[in-house]
Amino acid sequence: MKKYSYKKIAVKIGSNVLTDKAGKLDLQRMSALVEQIAKLHKDGLEIILVSSGAVASGRSELNIDKKIDDVSARQVFSAVGQAKLINHYYEMFRKHGIYCGQVLTTKESFGSRRHYLNQKNCMTEMLALKVIPIVNENDTISVTELMFTDNDELSGLIATMMNTQALVILSNIDGIYNGNPNDPNSQVIREIKTNKNLSQYIQTSKSSFGRGGMLTKTNIARKVAEEGITVIIANGKKDHILTNLLLTDNDVVCTKFIPNSKEVSSVKKWIAHSDSFAKGEIHVNTGATEALAGKKATSLLFVGVTKIVGEFEKDDIVKIFDDKGKALGVGKVQFDSIKANQLIGEKGYKALVHYDYLYLDERI
Repeated sequence: MKKYSYKKIAVKIGSNVLTDKAGKLDLQRMSALVEQIAKLHKDGLEIILVSSGAVASGRSELNIDKKIDDVSARQVFSAVGQAKLINHYYEMFRKHGIYCGQVLTTKESFGSRRHYLNQKNCMTEMLALKVIPIVNENDTISVTELMFTDNDELSGLIATMMNTQALVILSNIDGIYNGNPNDPNSQVIREIKTNKNLSQYIQTSKSSFGRGGMLTKTNIARKVAEEGITVIIANGKKDHILTNLLLTDNDVVCTKFIPNSKEVSSVKKWIAHSDSFAKGEIHVNTGATEALAGKKATSLLFVGVTKIVGEFEKDDIVKIFDDKGKALGVGKVQFDSIKANQLIGEKGYKALVHYDYLYLDERI
């Protein structure tokens, strides 16, 4: 049997991989990817698939004459396209003697710890029964601020929630380039450490059918790698990309984000991706910023708090900022906003945010 680098992975397949130039599902490419996943599955790997393509699939199926707003169009396209997409996956995996199951989720489902764990338990049982979970956002009920940035964000949440060893993001280019990908002199950056500044390299353009671009992929990849999970961005249009990519001795051109060696608790992994669910803001002084950025594990105490913005309840997620407005991280509060406002600057009380429920950006 071939030797693979990982035993449990999440694979995200982007819209531009699954669709052709006309925006229709590329069934030949889809079948090839399913065949690779089936091979890895039979070789003992646990795989969670995060698949885009529903909206693009529905758009290519329907010819809508009447005037319809963007949100409504997305909901309708998704409703039709998701049925078509999952049916193709079901039939393709069945040919390999493998069952797959649909998991539709929303951003709100990750905002509650209980809902988060319900999703995790469901997919854990699916994997135990050798069923491949196929995850996608439920676009029929996700609108505007309730949407994920795109499925890159969703795949990052899934990878950390399921404690995978790696997240493979398949796009339509080989990885992150040190220049414009269309420039023949540009080269793929093969390895990236989480503290490396990539702003000069990243193209901000969005893909044709997806909502995100390489900037989104990089931000998600960096955060996931900080939590100890290898992230690989590779070209899903290449033949045998997955099976080749995961071999221990592979030399596939791709970008790999080197994972943090520190162990991160499951609660902190959840909190790390909860900034978009935050209910308020905590602003702290220079002393608190320095303490939080130090090597010693430190909770956020009231004595270092200078301002509280917004309303929140006990156990809600809040964002944390320094005195210049720079984001430091996120955490779960032990007081509601009314009580917290009363205790600003006070000593002798338990922490507003305990260290065990605090996630800080490693670049502060």
